[in-house]
Amino acid sequence: MYRLSVAVSLAVGSLVGVGSLAHAKPSAPEIFAQAYPDSPLVASGPLQCSYCHLSTYPASWNVFGIALQLQITPDSTDAQFAAELPGALAALETADSDNDGVANIEEIMRGTGSGNAASVPDDRVCVPGNEDYDICNYDPPYTYKKLWLDYCGESPTYQEMVDFRALSRDEQMARLHDTLEACLDSEFWLRKNGQLWQIAHPKLRPVGTLKGGVEDRGPIPLADYYDDYHLFVYTQIDDHDARDVLLADYHVVRQDSPEGTTYTQVSDVGTQPLQTDRRAGLATTAWHLLYNTMFTGVPRTAAAQTYRAFLGFDIAKMEGLFPAPEPLIDYDQKGVTGDACAQCHTTIDAMTRPFAFYNGLQAPAGQYDATRIQDGFLFEGPLMAQFPESGYLMGQPVVDLLDWAEVAVASAAFAAATVKDYWKHAMGRAPVATDYEYLDLWADFMATHDYRVERMLHDLIETEAYGAP
Repeated sequence: MYRLSVAVSLAVGSLVGVGSLAHAKPSAPEIFAQAYPDSPLVASGPLQCSYCHLSTYPASWNVFGIALQLQITPDSTDAQFAAELPGALAALETADSDNDGVANIEEIMRGTGSGNAASVPDDRVCVPGNEDYDICNYDPPYTYKKLWLDYCGESPTYQEMVDFRALSRDEQMARLHDTLEACLDSEFWLRKNGQLWQIAHPKLRPVGTLKGGVEDRGPIPLADYYDDYHLFVYTQIDDHDARDVLLADYHVVRQDSPEGTTYTQVSDVGTQPLQTDRRAGLATTAWHLLYNTMFTGVPRTAAAQTYRAFLGFDIAKMEGLFPAPEPLIDYDQKGVTGDACAQCHTTIDAMTRPFAFYNGLQAPAGQYDATRIQDGFLFEGPLMAQFPESGYLMGQPVVDLLDWAEVAVASAAFAAATVKDYWKHAMGRAPVATDYEYLDLWADFMATHDYRVERMLHDLIETEAYGAP
């Protein structure tokens, strides 16, 4: 079972007048996962801060968090907290902290909120009664029409629906997969600003004013992010390996023609100056380094955006916190060792170090420079002369950004985040803990799909979440 560690403050706090304001307890989610290994709350990612918190800084708690506080010694040490939390959780299992009629243990094991009365297990019974679709079960005709809209961008014709309904169930399922295969080669899916480009938007965060290159050039042409879109799309189509979004040492060009849009792998393009042996896919493109590093000595934004875009963790929301097993050093004198800051910076600073050897706007722009810190950033503090390239990602040591990327794509977080993009596209919402089919999909994405997106989509359209009206 997948386990992720994230700082969640479950310690006693001043909210109810018992003890002083607590600091983060990074051990809490792992202890929770050990106590409830079969809970969907810990199956696809870290236990979210909101399970016990209303906010994390300043700290405040929901009713379940408050109830836990009352079970733990005020002002407990980390070791004492870790020893007492399992008993505190067990003591609250039969209680109904949020007074919604469901015991805490049932909410935990069914993936709903013990501190949120609006989050309860769904025991509604499906009642048949629709003449056109089997609303209680997977319905191939419904799926056929939905598939056309989602992946081809248009509805099937009336005659196509008539013909589909006339098929046997096995023939209908085969037709669904044939149609999906055709739609995944459609212009709706592949073209510039098509559906795959839309999925890439929040990862790449384009700014037209700064766009370089020849096509759609901006007034301040600093970097061509179309290269990023081309690489992203290429890794998601045909039988290509999606891990190349962070592993590729190649680039991709797009060709538009009356026959359709195609994407072709090439070794180099004129808009990407980075040395081939230092490329780590979309983490090292000219646009990514320009927009997220710029002139920064310690480019925490570059690391945080990569973490958010491809592993699904938003450091600003205290997600995916894995404190490095070493003292936190304030190399650039930004005050990161303060109590309010260290909760996140014990993770982000160690994660950022490999990014610090890639130039943003400094010369040579967009290139790897082993002496970057020594040559340009010693003024930020006396400890900058000791700034290392090695760091940590999700608790694992990494020697450089290439190693960072290898650790990232090998993680369950990468698979879950990748599948989440397509789940949101298909379902119109993000998955929740009780979406068991989503958990199966990302697990299979790592194994049977071998990180091929189109293989995963063929399984996605057979889920009840997708095909039941």
